Amino acid sequence: MTIIKSMSGRIFGILLLGVVSSTALTWWLAFGERQKTIEQFRDSRAVERAEQLLLAMDALPAANRDAFLATAPRLGLRVTTLPAEVSNEGPRSAYAAALSERLGKTFQVFSLPPESEGCLSLPAETTALKGTCEELIIKLHDSTTLRLTVLPPRGPLPPLRPDFIFYLFLFLSSIAVLAFLVSRMTVKPLRQLAQAATDLGKDINRPALPEVGTTEILQATKAFNSMQGRIRQHIQQRTHMLAAITHDLQTPLTRLRLRLEKVGDTELRDKLIGDLSAMQTMVKEGLDLARSMDNNESLRPLDLDSLLDSVCADAADAGQEVSFNGKSGITVMARPQALRRCLTNLIDNAVKYGHHAKVTLETSSDTGIKLMHVFIRDGGAGIPADQLQKVFEPFYRTETSRSRDTGGTGLGLTIAQNIAQQHGGSVQLANLSEGGLEVKLTLPAKPA
Repeated sequence: MTIIKSMSGRIFGILLLGVVSSTALTWWLAFGERQKTIEQFRDSRAVERAEQLLLAMDALPAANRDAFLATAPRLGLRVTTLPAEVSNEGPRSAYAAALSERLGKTFQVFSLPPESEGCLSLPAETTALKGTCEELIIKLHDSTTLRLTVLPPRGPLPPLRPDFIFYLFLFLSSIAVLAFLVSRMTVKPLRQLAQAATDLGKDINRPALPEVGTTEILQATKAFNSMQGRIRQHIQQRTHMLAAITHDLQTPLTRLRLRLEKVGDTELRDKLIGDLSAMQTMVKEGLDLARSMDNNESLRPLDLDSLLDSVCADAADAGQEVSFNGKSGITVMARPQALRRCLTNLIDNAVKYGHHAKVTLETSSDTGIKLMHVFIRDGGAGIPADQLQKVFEPFYRTETSRSRDTGGTGLGLTIAQNIAQQHGGSVQLANLSEGGLEVKLTLPAKPA
């Protein structure tokens, strides 16, 4: 079923079926023409043999004809003499007309119907052969009347020779190989475009496709490279704008915090400093969001086990209830700082809203691709089912425990999802039956 759904499989099947069908049709037409030629040659030979026999009979004296007729059946003919008064009133056949034309007007040639006595007396194995029995009445120059029975020509199809089967198999194999090569050559540029589109979603800064190939492929490649350049430019402009705004806000916010320290009203000062701290947190996470969209960090070999152990240890040192279990033993190509930021955000969210985080690492395979799954489970109230996808939107917060009061800005999951997608993975949320939220970070295992 996979071959039928793929374009290369369909092109291969159409080419193979078309060539084989065309060859079969050509062979059938050629074989039919060959059979017609053979039949015409047999008919011509049969007329020629009958002509030679009758001319010899006409030249021989009447006393010697009986001895000569004994050899006639060996030529595929049977001749008997009839009384002179026997005549025929039936229509002439094509064979009779051809023989009459060869003999000339001095001979009288008539045809008898197929169900005449001579044809009906033939053996069953003879009448089963290909051909039509012909019976003729012929009058010689001396008015002698002869009955000429033309036996059907033997024309069974010859058996298939072993070398014919071999050559047929060789021909079909050659056609199949040719169709396979043509289908692969046709689909290869499309596969390259599809793979480039997949890689583009993971790395917007990937090298441009080489602009080579046929006119159509060259046009599609140029359009793809141009699209990649425009997307990269838009993302860079948006990222730089967000980074510039959030970065420029840091200086006035710092000065404002210093000035607030001089406010005499303690209660008012604490409220203003609290609001300012919330603003600084939002600016910091805005910078993190800008960095998560900018994947200029190079890929490097990374031991995921060590990274998880380090992140969980840092969280435990900070007084958070975090545990880690599981080993993969795989070194992969990843962006270490970005992946650390992703894991830190997910674990911080679990501790902040679920009081603790249990981190486990598992591996699996999907269609030949090895995957690594990082599960982060907490003990909180979970998230309403209709909001499990909305929480990935920037600045989105639920109306219950996940609110501004807990210090959240609604960017943590957005940043984590961006980083996971840059690595070809994803972040998924699910509510646990026993309570709490499960965060599943899936990453493809790309060996270093």
